[in-house]
Amino acid sequence: MPTSPILMQGNEAVAEGAIAAGARFFAGYPITPSTEIAETLSRRMPEVGGSFLQMEDEIASIAAVCGASLAGLKALTATSGPGFSLMQEMIGFAEMAQIPCVIVDVMRGGPSTGLPTEPSQGDVMQARWGTHGEHSVIALVPSSVEECYTLTVEAFNLAEQYRTPVILLSDALIGHMREAVTLPEPGSLRIAERGTPDCAPEEYDTVMSDLDNILPRPPLGSPFRVHVTGLVYNRRSGAPETGDPEVASDLGRYLREKIYHHRDAIARVEEYEMEDAEVAIFAYGSVARSAKAVVKWARAQGAPVGLVRPITLWPFPTLAVDRMAEQVRTVIVPEMNIKQMSWEVQAAVAGRAKVVDFGRVDGKLITPAQIEELVKAEFYYHDWEKS
Repeated sequence: MPTSPILMQGNEAVAEGAIAAGARFFAGYPITPSTEIAETLSRRMPEVGGSFLQMEDEIASIAAVCGASLAGLKALTATSGPGFSLMQEMIGFAEMAQIPCVIVDVMRGGPSTGLPTEPSQGDVMQARWGTHGEHSVIALVPSSVEECYTLTVEAFNLAEQYRTPVILLSDALIGHMREAVTLPEPGSLRIAERGTPDCAPEEYDTVMSDLDNILPRPPLGSPFRVHVTGLVYNRRSGAPETGDPEVASDLGRYLREKIYHHRDAIARVEEYEMEDAEVAIFAYGSVARSAKAVVKWARAQGAPVGLVRPITLWPFPTLAVDRMAEQVRTVIVPEMNIKQMSWEVQAAVAGRAKVVDFGRVDGKLITPAQIEELVKAEFYYHDWEKS
C-alpha cells in the first residue's frame, strides 16, 4: 500500500487493515452498509494467497470463519445489524471454544430491517450481551477512515492475544465516508502472529492457561491433541465435562475474567482538551467527530469543555470515566441510540457528576449544533445557579 495520502472509504480501509493484519480468510453475506468490505476482499484475498467465500447466510459465514481459524488462519466476517443478530449463537461458540476471529459490524438503524442505509449506534449492547452465558467481549469503535484500518489490525492482535472473538463496531457513516488518509508504512504496526503452545505436544494436556498466560490455540491437524466443543469442558484436557459443577465454574469464571482481568491494558481512550475541563463530552464513533468540533468551538468561546472518546467500548473504560467523574461537574453523552452507553457512564460516574444524555434514533448523525445547545445550557444554568 502507498504511504502517501490516498482517498479511501471506511469499509475499504477495514478490508486493507485485515490484509495488513495477516487475515487470509473471509466468509460473509452481502448486507448494507457493510458490503464494500466483502467486495474489496473478494478481489484482495486471492491477490495475497487468501480465500474468499460468499456464504448462503450470516450463520454459515461466522461458522466458516470459526472453522478457518481453528485450522490456523486469521479470519474475519463483516455484517450489519440483522446479520449480527443471526451470528450471535456462533459468536457464543467462538467465546466458549476460545477461537480468535474478528467480526465487523457496520451499524445501521433498526430493529429488524429498520433503516438499511442510515447510521446508528444501536448495537452497542448487542455487542456486549448478544450471546448468552457468562463471557467477556472486546469491542472497538473507529471514528475515522484511518482508524478503520488501524483498529482492524488491533482487533486481530487482541483476538490472537486473548484467544477470543473481537468486534469492530463501525457504522454506516464511518463505513461509507471517504477521507484522504496516510496509511502506516509496512512493518510500522505491531502484528500479532498465531502462536503455538510453548510445550511439547505430549505435555499439552498437562498445562492450563491462567489469567496472565493465555496459551495459543494449536491448529487442527497439528501434532497437538486439540478438543473443540461448545459444551463445558475441562480447561486442562479440553474434554467435555458437563456434569461437574467445579469444572463448569472454573471455565465460566475464566472466560469472563481473562478479558476483565486485563481490562485496563485493553481499554483505549482518547482524551481531548481535558486538562482543565469542567464539562466533558463522552462520545464515540461518528458522533465523536461532531463532539470534537464542539470542543473546538467551546474553547474558542473560552468555555472549559473537553472530550473523552472511548475507542474501546468493551471492556468499558472504567479508569478514564473515574478520572472524568472526579474532575468535571457535567458529562454530556450524545449517541445514536437511547441511553445504551449513557447508562454505563451514569453507573460508573456514581453521582460524582451530572450526566446529560442525548439520543437520536432517526438515522441521522447528531450534529455539532445539537451538542452545542447542550453545552450552552450547562454553562447558562451553572452561571445562573451561582448568581
